[in-house]
Amino acid sequence: MALPSVGSTGEIFTTFLRLGTTSFGGPIAHLAYFRHEFVERRGWLDASRYAELLALCQLLPGPASSQLGFLIGWVRGGWRGALVAFVGFTAPSALLLFALARWTLRLDGAFGLALVHGLKLVAVSIVAHAVLRMAPALAPDGRRMVIAWVSGAIMWWVSTASAQLAVLVLAGALGAMWCHAAPVGDGSPLAETVRPGTGRWALGVFALLLSAALLWPMHGAATLVALAATFVRAGALVFGGGHVVLPLLETTLVGQGWLTTDTFLAGYGAAQVVPGPLFSVSTYFGALTPTGVAPVVGAVVATLAVFAPGFLLVLAVLPVWSRVRALPRAGAVLAGVNAGVVGLLAAAWIDPVARSAVRSPLDVVIALVGIVLAMRLARPTLFVVAWCVGANVLVSFLR
Repeated sequence: MALPSVGSTGEIFTTFLRLGTTSFGGPIAHLAYFRHEFVERRGWLDASRYAELLALCQLLPGPASSQLGFLIGWVRGGWRGALVAFVGFTAPSALLLFALARWTLRLDGAFGLALVHGLKLVAVSIVAHAVLRMAPALAPDGRRMVIAWVSGAIMWWVSTASAQLAVLVLAGALGAMWCHAAPVGDGSPLAETVRPGTGRWALGVFALLLSAALLWPMHGAATLVALAATFVRAGALVFGGGHVVLPLLETTLVGQGWLTTDTFLAGYGAAQVVPGPLFSVSTYFGALTPTGVAPVVGAVVATLAVFAPGFLLVLAVLPVWSRVRALPRAGAVLAGVNAGVVGLLAAAWIDPVARSAVRSPLDVVIALVGIVLAMRLARPTLFVVAWCVGANVLVSFLR
């Protein structure tokens, strides 16, 4: 099958910039936008090649929609195309969240407190919606439900970054033993757009980054290197999309006292307002973490650190994708890990999300209505944000 024609970096950048400013709805919606734009409208990829790239991104840890956009940029324009695709898709949300982080520092008084608490209730509704949506898809049978329950119980009991890694390894091992899953990918042809040498280089850099991040001590005062290590760990180990980055980051950013729970959950709620990848919340957290450097430096370091591992992984695996796809237990391991992800996110919803945000019966009502808006009425995330924030501000002024 012939490779698609090469496009200019300007064309790639402007296309992804438009998507980055209009793609609301989270990673699942992004995949639909990408398919419409690049398969149906522009013809940069055919349907089979798109499906294979998507299967690769879903198999690996990292932000699947951003990884897919990165690969589409690579297929279209090489490393320059991949770079401008990432910048175009990510910059709008990152800039908005950086501005929100700087504005958050100026929030005080009754209105500011009500706004922050409303954003925390957004997190309650959105994370609950994510768990309820993911559970039937990722834990559809008894064995995977057991993996989810075990994973959630461990994380509820021992909420540490090392425990999260152990839970994912355990979930993958249980999946390999218990689960029956279809092979990964559909067997359609995939262009070898990454040379084996580039793949080996990417794998080496990924291994170096992750090893350094895992060995770096995650206790004591925040430093720029510790911040980078925290976000590399999250970007390298998160399965299941942007929502799952929440528990991976909370144990360090909040657990070590770098950010308060209120600030952390308000940032997560604010990330629901902007288009583009949910991983851009790293910009918000990086700007507010007190590392002793300018907020813009912390924001840039955190953003690059959380995205880089996923991009390196897809470059490392793409040259040998046909062999990875053929591994007999690859699908079963992924099924187990995905079930474990459901448990991780459910545990994070209980603590710290709901425990910190829900303080009164009215909070319960506001959050439940937000869940109904998202699930039963299928309203966009912006509706949930508007309801939770607006209702909480109104209630706070009526008291």
